[in-house]
Amino acid sequence: MSILVAGPEPITSRDDLVNYLASGEKPKSDWRIGTEHEKFSFRLKDHTAVPYGGPDGIRAMLEGLQRFGWKPVMEGETLIGLVCEEGSGANISLEPGGQFELSGAPMEVLHQTCGEVHDHLAQVKEVGDELGIGFLGLGFTPDWSRADIPQMPKGRYGIMTRYMQKTGKMGLDMMYRSCTVQVNLDFSSEADMVKKLRVSLALQPIVTAIFANSPFTEGKPNGFLSMRSEVWKDTDRDRTGMLPFVFEDGFGYERYVDYALDVPMYFVYRDGAYHDVAGLSFRDFLDGKLKGFEGEVPTIGDWSNHLTTIFPEARIKKYMEMRGADAGPWSRICALPAIWVGVLYDGGVLDAAWDMVKDWSAEERQRLRDEVPKLGLKTPFRGGTVQDLARQMLDLAQEGLKRRGAGDGTGADERIFLSSIEEIVEKGKTPAEELLDLYHGRWNGTVAPIYDEFAF
Repeated sequence: MSILVAGPEPITSRDDLVNYLASGEKPKSDWRIGTEHEKFSFRLKDHTAVPYGGPDGIRAMLEGLQRFGWKPVMEGETLIGLVCEEGSGANISLEPGGQFELSGAPMEVLHQTCGEVHDHLAQVKEVGDELGIGFLGLGFTPDWSRADIPQMPKGRYGIMTRYMQKTGKMGLDMMYRSCTVQVNLDFSSEADMVKKLRVSLALQPIVTAIFANSPFTEGKPNGFLSMRSEVWKDTDRDRTGMLPFVFEDGFGYERYVDYALDVPMYFVYRDGAYHDVAGLSFRDFLDGKLKGFEGEVPTIGDWSNHLTTIFPEARIKKYMEMRGADAGPWSRICALPAIWVGVLYDGGVLDAAWDMVKDWSAEERQRLRDEVPKLGLKTPFRGGTVQDLARQMLDLAQEGLKRRGAGDGTGADERIFLSSIEEIVEKGKTPAEELLDLYHGRWNGTVAPIYDEFAF
């Protein structure tokens, strides 16, 4: 999750909330690519979860990475993350169960994005090897129970842990046992945002299927191909889902603001501390009536932080974030931004993608989202399967990246980053099904080899 901000500007009206979203508009020449990816940390000696403290824990890992120019982010006396010394916007943050997340700097082309990922993983491996810590890209922990996983000492996670137990059965699994890869992309206008968000929401289940990579829970097959995606269905329905209102006539910034205002708050962040207001209303905050903060009005920083606590399949802040892919190996980290950049960053391809999905009903979109975690690319759709939709989406992405013409200096353009998912789409066999084949075959009914064969 993002490192929080504390913007001091007071909000004077609802228009300020709308204008905050609109301020993200950029001309196409300034569009960038920001990739976020999470990974599980584990002890190399016994494959157990890594605690925060101790000479070889998560804090030591963060301290060790500072040799590469990262600067510490503190919460009181607690080291909770790192930011890039050069001010690029990149940061490293901790997820609730010690998952390491790189939120990459905004990059112009995918070659830069993947270079950043490569450098980060090399740094993490160097320090991790010294401390006996490994890292695994997977959508869900293969064998840890909730009780096996330590909680990271960030104030917001204590608040979320308490609140999640009131809103669904799987919220704690989402927090402590899942990992994802996401991409942040720009929009040029309200109309551009609307089209991109609609296409992203409609196609998100197809991406979930392509990247499905979490078939195990506590050492056994769990009956799903993307357990990470499944847990979101019963996490907190006030702040998750497919946002059917986005497809209604008249949708724009104002409608999204109204939606976000009605999502219950988690916290108010003041002077480096989190104040628990879980379940209370940002509308009351806006009116100076928030319990415990009566007479105080929120700041733009409060609004920005609140938007980070909303978790639909795709969301907008001052940019757009596509959220529904399981974590995986190095090659598929780069494939996730590649498929979305290809589909969304060329106007003609975006129009073709909208033509592909615009007559899908809300019921069809929801059915895809509900069935894909279990059936993956074999999910039925209109006489075909999600594999057919994945082929169409991949073709669109190939065309979009070809039109961008962003080469690496050796003759290869950005399409090379789709190579790791081309075979998945063509064969119709998800990474999760490949893992299940290993489990039932060479691994002889154990998931233990995954830590050796699939670690970074």
